Amino acid sequence: MPALAESPLDQALGRAGDGAFVIAADGRIVLWNRSAERILGHSARDVLGRPCCDVLIGSDDSGNRLCYQGCHVQTLVKMGEPIQSFDMHTRTKAGKPVWIGVSILSTPANGKAGPMTVHLFRDVTATKELLSLVHERLAAPAGGGERPEAAGSLTRRELEVLRLMTEGLNTAGAAQRLHVSPATIRNHVQNIFGKLGVHSRLEAVAYASKHRLL
Repeated sequence: MPALAESPLDQALGRAGDGAFVIAADGRIVLWNRSAERILGHSARDVLGRPCCDVLIGSDDSGNRLCYQGCHVQTLVKMGEPIQSFDMHTRTKAGKPVWIGVSILSTPANGKAGPMTVHLFRDVTATKELLSLVHERLAAPAGGGERPEAAGSLTRRELEVLRLMTEGLNTAGAAQRLHVSPATIRNHVQNIFGKLGVHSRLEAVAYASKHRLL
């Protein structure tokens, strides 16, 4: 019996640099690409047909479980609601702790099969560890007095630039998104550093997260 031809989606995800897996409406994994195997150690043979919650067993920063049958992601997909990207703590097949940044895409329902949910993810362990160190530094008593009231001192444009920094965009990417020159973005970044009392983009992102500026 000849093998079934791969769909364009299967082919695209198979070549993706990010880890990718697809679950059916019942929560079972129907596709697992090579990058997913590289990041988490599980082969496609290990996971195909299994509920994704049994494979990932993910949790958030507070240790609350994110992966379970009928999870929040599946609920939003069934409602047709958009899903924001999120970070999740899990473990590799060998038991090594790892943080992954997850983005969700939902395909239209296909007959009785229902919608397919694509999970794209990347290893963000190093970034999470750096942010944790920066948070500790920001929490330490400051020698020069209290930090400025950043929420009120940043301009609307500076807040836009800060938001793009939290998304991981570099100077060129932010300039393209806001339709300005890279020099303008660099000026905004320096102003943000001065107003927040930080010295790097990473510290600025950590400050914005800690003080909920965005």
